[in-house]
Amino acid sequence: MTADPALASRGSPPGLDVGALAVFLAAAAPGLARGPLDAALITGGHSNLTYDVRDADGRELIVRRPPLGHVLATAHDMAREYRVITALAGTAVPVPHAHLLCADPEVIGAPFFVMDKVAGTAFRQRAELERLGAERVRRICRRMLVTLVSLHAIDPEPAGLGDFGRADGYLRRQVARWRRQLDQSHSRDLPGLDELHRRLAESVPEESKTAIVHGDYRLDNLLVDAGDQVAAVLDWEMSTLGDPLIDVAVLAAYAREATRSPYGNKDSAASADGFPSPAGLIEEYARLTGRSVDDFGFYLGLAFFKIAAIAEGIHFRYLAGQTVGDGFAGVGARVPWLIEAGLAALTD
Repeated sequence: MTADPALASRGSPPGLDVGALAVFLAAAAPGLARGPLDAALITGGHSNLTYDVRDADGRELIVRRPPLGHVLATAHDMAREYRVITALAGTAVPVPHAHLLCADPEVIGAPFFVMDKVAGTAFRQRAELERLGAERVRRICRRMLVTLVSLHAIDPEPAGLGDFGRADGYLRRQVARWRRQLDQSHSRDLPGLDELHRRLAESVPEESKTAIVHGDYRLDNLLVDAGDQVAAVLDWEMSTLGDPLIDVAVLAAYAREATRSPYGNKDSAASADGFPSPAGLIEEYARLTGRSVDDFGFYLGLAFFKIAAIAEGIHFRYLAGQTVGDGFAGVGARVPWLIEAGLAALTD
């Protein structure tokens, strides 16, 4: 990961008792890390918390745990994330090496897992990409898509993920799931939300061939090395078995928000010169896979609905004072536009 100014402030950050972690690792994985430990929260994530942990010898590891406070059911399952990373090791999809999972919430206050730190950059801002030039940006984005295609081509059964989710009815369950998440994070009325949910529920298409779905695939959830190769795919908390077109739709929805929403991050990497348009992302994926994108309006509408539910959950935790890190104050303002964009996608 790239150097982060937040990493200069190390110690025992909120949500991670490094003393308790050191005691646990000494017993559960002797030799993995020598205490005392210090840690820093890695900024940029708005969901599960990610920490850079350093031991007395300077070795760095990554610890992942759920957010503080209001945690939506099934949304922050450490065991699922650990399982899929472990299963994908050695495949065409690069992932960090995962060392161990701790399901006991008594150790640091929540389940967590430990993995290796991978060298690379998570491109989040337009300025970070524009320093590379448009041609390199196009090359990185193509490799981003090729990695997604590789993920969707993996047969779940031989990978040990045949029971990682129910393939049938995935899209209908997604519509219902994100409505439940919105209801559980309710703090205000959101015009158009009921209509978007109703129209999605009434227009679920026939699903494409089942694949391993990442669930939140975008450039800033990848680490890119100095040679512009994808070094690791991160943040698997929403992964499952399902319709792979939702991954493409989420990627395209984030790109559309970056370039069209008055409330989104105008400095997002997706707004950089050389980053494909939402339509370009969809067309290139279809060309690489041969999958039909005839009903893509539904998928894009569902992606905006899903992102709205995630953003509203973050807004709910922010209002309750349960977020850790910066960048949360404006998240709630995104939600009405996301709902409008979802409705427009169903009409286009």
